[in-house]
Amino acid sequence: MTTVVNDDQWWKTASIYQIYPKSFCDSGSKGTGDIQGIISKLDYLKLLGVDAIWLTPVYASPMIDNGYDISDYYAINPDFGTMADFDLLLDQAHQRGIRIIMDIVVNHTSTEHQWFQSALGDKNSPYRDYYIWKDPVDGGVPNNWQSKFGGSAWELDEQTGQYFLHLFAKEQADLNWENSKVRAEVKEVISFWAEKGVDGFRLDVINLISKQQDFPNDDIGDGRRFYTDGPRVHEYLQEISEAVFQKYGSVTVGEMSSTTLEHCQQYSSLDNKELSMVFNFHHLKVDYPNGEKWTKAPFDFLQLKQIFNHWQTGLNGKGWGALFWCNHDQPRVVSRLGDDQQYRVESAKMLGASVHMMQGTPYIYQGEEIGMTNPGYTSIEQYRDVESTNMYDIMVKQQGVSHDEMMAILAQKSRDNSRTPMQWNDQAYAGFSKGQPWLEVASNYPEINAEQAVDDSNSVFYFYQKLIQLRKEIEVITTGTYEDLYPEHESIFGYERKSETQTLICLNNYYGVETECVLPQGFDTSKANYVLGNYSDLSGSVSQHQVLRPYETRIILLNTMLLDN
Repeated sequence: MTTVVNDDQWWKTASIYQIYPKSFCDSGSKGTGDIQGIISKLDYLKLLGVDAIWLTPVYASPMIDNGYDISDYYAINPDFGTMADFDLLLDQAHQRGIRIIMDIVVNHTSTEHQWFQSALGDKNSPYRDYYIWKDPVDGGVPNNWQSKFGGSAWELDEQTGQYFLHLFAKEQADLNWENSKVRAEVKEVISFWAEKGVDGFRLDVINLISKQQDFPNDDIGDGRRFYTDGPRVHEYLQEISEAVFQKYGSVTVGEMSSTTLEHCQQYSSLDNKELSMVFNFHHLKVDYPNGEKWTKAPFDFLQLKQIFNHWQTGLNGKGWGALFWCNHDQPRVVSRLGDDQQYRVESAKMLGASVHMMQGTPYIYQGEEIGMTNPGYTSIEQYRDVESTNMYDIMVKQQGVSHDEMMAILAQKSRDNSRTPMQWNDQAYAGFSKGQPWLEVASNYPEINAEQAVDDSNSVFYFYQKLIQLRKEIEVITTGTYEDLYPEHESIFGYERKSETQTLICLNNYYGVETECVLPQGFDTSKANYVLGNYSDLSGSVSQHQVLRPYETRIILLNTMLLDN
């Protein structure tokens, strides 16, 4: 097998591309994407310039939650292909200098996993203690903790009269990390894939693995404060890192649910004792008024800047973050924070620049690089996401929200917004499949597709290609400090990155009207240059007074070393 030349810190200047295999490319006509489909698009990803691919789960699974309910950690889901297909993907990606990062889900398993099946109905099973079981309290659930997908987090096993914990769907039973045998199993699983040549792991909701062991009722919330960043989570991560991640040189990114900066500084500490980097989602809750996801609302722009400032300054020199707008659980950012109609191209480029010039490792979600939008579904029957259909039932049938209002909320917030098939060309089904796709393709695919983007030198695709290159060429993007230049400006997000040798300023207009700002005093505009912008006429000398057009971005670089000589 061809391997990539090892560099312990490769991920600090890398850009990583997330693939949701079910929706990426179908090599045939079954309507769902597969591993052979991914292989067929590796040259496209090489042209984009990404360093690694993150695959959401491709393991055996009943697919209650699109693969995040794993029934066999050592098998490939036949819907996606075979183990031979996966080995070929590894080889073909490595030949192109592209690493592979696998998603691993070890907070819970599918209830169809053999461990759980053995534990079900048998208190004496050796696997019973692999999961979290509790007796009823007052004839009902053990506590008032809520599932992330709605309803109680407890499900009754009628044969034994005990409840098991599921923080997500009832078909996703939480593992008992207090059991050392569970931790040993997890190490075996990850070692299996690392031995194959997998370069890294994205760890799903990894900060939920340690629960407070008295399992109390939550009198002020839904229970999350008793299992988020729990009492032994750092101990567990250090144990698995020493045994597996450090042994194989695996890059690791932890998905952090409802976490804090202080915990993430420890999770991603530069001593690498736990994880390489962390995902946090605080910046993607700025359109959740009062923390409420299921409502149609504009985003809070000033809060967005405050959150970026908090995490950029807080992790600098202490930890490492993942930079991202989109993933399989989030709506398309150009529809969410940009303008997916008149200024789709401009706002898609501006939003890309906004995060790519920060410190951290950027993650590009499939289709983001061509400016794919939310699909704008108009019927509940078009949705497939279990969270979306559950919330529709709860809010319309139980809470009295109107059908039209709920459809507007789903059009903004549903996870299916990002799960529509990748738009490859203007042929039937956007070139995703020869058969009808599992989820309806967005209707704008004839105008928005990868083939068109690759043929257009001014497309979002080539702008992302340049952002990826700049990260490797400009040192201050990786090492510089961060300062928010205009925290109170109502439409400009502008920040400065500074190192001993370079100063970079990234200006971004988040709205569809012209606006202006003044560059900081002391910034020598006479020696600075425009590095990149999303309007074609950006050139010439840099002015202290900046006028930004609708959704305009400007990246300005000053090499301070030149001034000293």
